[in-house]
Amino acid sequence: MRFIMTARPGEHSKPVDPNAPMDEKLFSAYMAFNEELHKAGVLVAAEGLNPAGKGARVEVKKGKRTVVDGPFTESKELVGGFYILEVPSLEAAIEWALRAPSGLGFDDVLEIRQLTGEDDVPPELLELVKKAAPTWSKTFTKA
Repeated sequence: MRFIMTARPGEHSKPVDPNAPMDEKLFSAYMAFNEELHKAGVLVAAEGLNPAGKGARVEVKKGKRTVVDGPFTESKELVGGFYILEVPSLEAAIEWALRAPSGLGFDDVLEIRQLTGEDDVPPELLELVKKAAPTWSKTFTKA
């Protein structure tokens, strides 16, 4: 099973000062956690996300895609980064989340959600996936 674990500020998180010096010990703890996930064979991907000002929001309006202000209106909505883990269960993903370091201020809340897998798609839709996206579907399906 694959899970995405997103990181964002908590309700009581202090705003992050972008000009503050990096706490090298804390940053090293994050990198050591990434290394531990990698060595355990459960890390599919992990990335931090640049601040909202370096992105865009594209929405559907009247059936057409348009660019609107964004991607976020409030800093509490800003996702600081993510992990994609391949683990046997939600409980295993939670165990990893409980071991994650904290302290950078934009990762006080870790949200874990299961990604859609082959077993989550009805067989008739799975056949459509394979027909419409034969190359990509090989990464999505077991066979």
